[in-house]
Amino acid sequence: MAWLRDPDRPALLSVVFWVVLGATVVTNLAMPSGARDRVLFFADVALLCGLWPVMPWRPGSGRRLVAPAFLAGTFVLGLTGAVGTQMPLLLIGVANLAFVYGMRVATAILAAFGVITVVVVPLFYGRTIMYALAETAVVAVLAAFSMGMASAVLRARHLAERVRELTVAEERTRMAADMHDSIGHHLTVIKVGLENAERFRDRRPAAAWEEVRQAKELTVAALADARRWVRALRPLALNGDLGSAALQRLADSFSGTGLTVTFEVTGAERHLEPDAELVLYRVLQEGLTNALRHAEAESVRGTLTFGKGRVVLVVADDGKGHDHGHGFGLSSLAERVEALGGTLTSGNAAKGFELRAELPA
Repeated sequence: MAWLRDPDRPALLSVVFWVVLGATVVTNLAMPSGARDRVLFFADVALLCGLWPVMPWRPGSGRRLVAPAFLAGTFVLGLTGAVGTQMPLLLIGVANLAFVYGMRVATAILAAFGVITVVVVPLFYGRTIMYALAETAVVAVLAAFSMGMASAVLRARHLAERVRELTVAEERTRMAADMHDSIGHHLTVIKVGLENAERFRDRRPAAAWEEVRQAKELTVAALADARRWVRALRPLALNGDLGSAALQRLADSFSGTGLTVTFEVTGAERHLEPDAELVLYRVLQEGLTNALRHAEAESVRGTLTFGKGRVVLVVADDGKGHDHGHGFGLSSLAERVEALGGTLTSGNAAKGFELRAELPA
């Protein structure tokens, strides 16, 4: 039943819909009307009330036929006694059509509705052709305005998705460079060590075996690094979704490392900008990785808190703490947090080490 709380449906439009529909019903009841028109009117109102919660607001939904059905319902309101009060609903229907089908298909559907109106109104409602043409012209002007607004929203959506893709691509590039430096260093040292072992095997067999032993240890370290990078990259593949669910997956991915990791969200979760989501992801990753590699910790707790105008992520472990200042990773992370108008603090807690990032939201 998640579609009943569709996050793509603007909350303001829901308010407009119910207010306008209520005003339309009151207006209709205040006017004299025939029994047939009254029945049709309230049947149409009931239909619109049923369609509104299930209306899709993005393409690719399995409920696409709801959009033209809703638009048809707003047309019928005008024919059964809405006396113009249904026009805001008509604009909403046109915009929804553009969101679901795209501008070209929506324009074709609207043109078909216009032709049907010109034919149906004179035949079934006793109006003249000129009246039908005039009504269609008014609707066409309003539809053009609504389509223009919908086009701007669709463009903004496209740009937002593009920003998200570029942000993830930039992050992947940075991680690829870090991976090259980390694993590449291990492999280079392993190669040199094995070459030395090959040279020493006849003259200095003990030294050769020592080189082999060191190469084996470095292989284990390189494999551990590779696994850490796989854990770090995996959440970025979730269709660009880097909300609390991806943070939870990152925390879960450290199971089997010897750490007991817990993660929780407090407060009402809100949508965050892609840059903010990625920074929070990196803060959690840095806290978990530091606890695993340096802190000798047994457990780590991550807490994401949504407050008024801000979001805070705290990563705390029960390890030995840090005696040194910020390493390069924390310094770079602090710069990224500050670039978004936030703050990053870190230091020893009563037990262990705590990393805290606060961002505007």
